[in-house]
Amino acid sequence: MFGQVSIRSDEDQASDSSTNELNNRKKNGVEINIASFNKESNSNDKSVADYNDGESSIDLEKTDISVEEGVLKQGLSSRAIQFIALGGAIGTGLFVGTSSGLTTCGPAGLLTSYIIMASVLYPIMNAFGEMVCYLPGGRGKSSQGAAAYLVSKYVDESLGFATSWNYFYCFAILGATEGTAAAGVVEYWTLKIPKAVLITIYIVVVVVLNFGPVKFYGESEFWFAITKILCILGLIILCFILFWGGGPKHDRLGFRYWKGDLAFANHSAPGNLGRFLDVYTGIIKAGFAYILGPELVSVTSAECQDQRRNIAKASRRFVYRLIIFYVLSALGISVIVSRKDPTLAMALNAGKAGAASSPFVIGIINAGIPVLPHIINACILLSAWSSGNAFTFAASRCLVTMANEQGAPKFFGKINRFGTPYVAVGFTTLWLCLAYLNVSSSSAEVFAWLSNISTISGFIGWAVSCIAYLRFRKAIVYHGMFDRLPYKGPFMPYLVWYALFWVVILSLTNGYQVFMNKYWNVSDFIAAYITLPVFFALLFGHRLWKGTFFRWKWYKPIEEIDVITGVEEIEFITKELDDNRVPPTTLWGKFMDWLI
Repeated sequence: MFGQVSIRSDEDQASDSSTNELNNRKKNGVEINIASFNKESNSNDKSVADYNDGESSIDLEKTDISVEEGVLKQGLSSRAIQFIALGGAIGTGLFVGTSSGLTTCGPAGLLTSYIIMASVLYPIMNAFGEMVCYLPGGRGKSSQGAAAYLVSKYVDESLGFATSWNYFYCFAILGATEGTAAAGVVEYWTLKIPKAVLITIYIVVVVVLNFGPVKFYGESEFWFAITKILCILGLIILCFILFWGGGPKHDRLGFRYWKGDLAFANHSAPGNLGRFLDVYTGIIKAGFAYILGPELVSVTSAECQDQRRNIAKASRRFVYRLIIFYVLSALGISVIVSRKDPTLAMALNAGKAGAASSPFVIGIINAGIPVLPHIINACILLSAWSSGNAFTFAASRCLVTMANEQGAPKFFGKINRFGTPYVAVGFTTLWLCLAYLNVSSSSAEVFAWLSNISTISGFIGWAVSCIAYLRFRKAIVYHGMFDRLPYKGPFMPYLVWYALFWVVILSLTNGYQVFMNKYWNVSDFIAAYITLPVFFALLFGHRLWKGTFFRWKWYKPIEEIDVITGVEEIEFITKELDDNRVPPTTLWGKFMDWLI
């Protein structure tokens, strides 16, 4: 299976060393005795020492297991995981990428597209929530690339292989995209520093954070996420104030920039067709801001305490993240900046991908607020570093996963004494060097290339994950396990069909503009569609290698999908935690319990 990094003992020592070492660990202050679980579980379920060839499924935040090849230390704290899930994927796509959507589609097209994309992402998050809650994080193992693990488990091994590599290069390319944006952000202050130097500094910082122990990564992402969240909330409040004329100029903006021909750009055609294409183009562009948000929950699930409770909590809250961070941000941008703003147009035409082209910064400058643009610029720079850091981390763990599951060369699974997969991190760093394309081309152009490629990779990943969920849902009903599903998203599985329809259509038509006479561009065509043949080449190539290419069915029969093994164990652990949980009594304690 792919998308799963296993904690394995040596072949003849699983029951002696691994079980004894894991037998009595504290988790959230609760002793979880696996031996007692083995005695209490019925004979129909395998014990922890039996199933999966001796793999352990107990998720422990901190263990003393010696680090060997293919074993990652679980060093992420609960608060770090929660904030990574909340704000880890928020990057320059929201702060900077919205400028292109505003000028191309107009404020009405921008806001409508963000609402539609939020409606698509919500069922995808619930699909991940149901699958990962049922058996968290590949049953307690480090599973960066968990989406690929789920695809392998519930659909097909070859499809899981292709999905693994798809997610790897999606994460890796996103890391390079953030490097391009980071260089553009610094150019807001000065043009004296060469782009190559700026990109090198970005890469060095990301590499240092990823080569260190995982707890350093977790702490850095925790503070990065807090900064981004506070920045976005502050910007939304500021937009509300400017809407009512609370700025230094006391100019009441209202919906001034929605009036007349400003609401839609009609960039491709006149009339209703033009407005439809504005919205559709906006949906494609909005995909970059939303991309890989749900995946970060599954990425961290194996390293999360009280897995079922925390994953379900993150899944339920995701709708608020979509509304507050994305939809309200798009609404705020549409209020403070006109799609015809000369400063915004000049920045985009000059090929700037940093704060100079951020609609937030331009709106603040237009409002006559001093100093604040520099503060927002610094937050955007931190956002680029944070997202690049998170994407590099996820890509390297994806590679370790594949190495341990024979989906990539075994040496990528080598790990040092700090628990760092140094070979995988080093290889992922090479992909960050794609940001150096910025040296010979404009920031905006390179940013557009890389963001297009990564966005379509994300669309493909979402489509395959939806298919995996539909097979999972059918399997748990077939095996009579539906009532034991701990988290059930609303209107599922019907909303997943809705999401699947959208992401398939978007994957196939995202480059529709290149087929229109006045828009034809070879580089844009390649950026829009190169991901599809690469994905199918991986899928068909793996099938040929496995000798299953000519098999009639390209998916597992429902009766062969195992949705029983490991369920009783995770239910036992969850009950232990629930029975021993001491509810907070103070107001602050209740707030922190709700937050984390």
